[in-house]
Amino acid sequence: MQKDDLIQAIIKKVGLSRRQAAESLFVILDEISKSLSKGESIVLTGFGKFMVSQRKERMGINPKTKEKIKISARKAPVFRAGRTLKDAVK
Repeated sequence: MQKDDLIQAIIKKVGLSRRQAAESLFVILDEISKSLSKGESIVLTGFGKFMVSQRKERMGINPKTKEKIKISARKAPVFRAGRTLKDAVK
């Protein structure tokens, strides 16, 4: 499923125009991105939790040259599925 498929689902289920459905989806995705960039987590009960994980600095290996390299510490977005979502996927 892609973004356009989600927009079509919103149109069918809610009855919005294509423009309104697309705008709604973009607002949701934008707000999730903004919250994560501030380090906040987003909890959608039953669906899951979006959060930011702090990755530590570590050593890695360049696969081409087999040379050891230092990989910097960084933040990464993480998603943990909620119980309802896990049950639906079973």
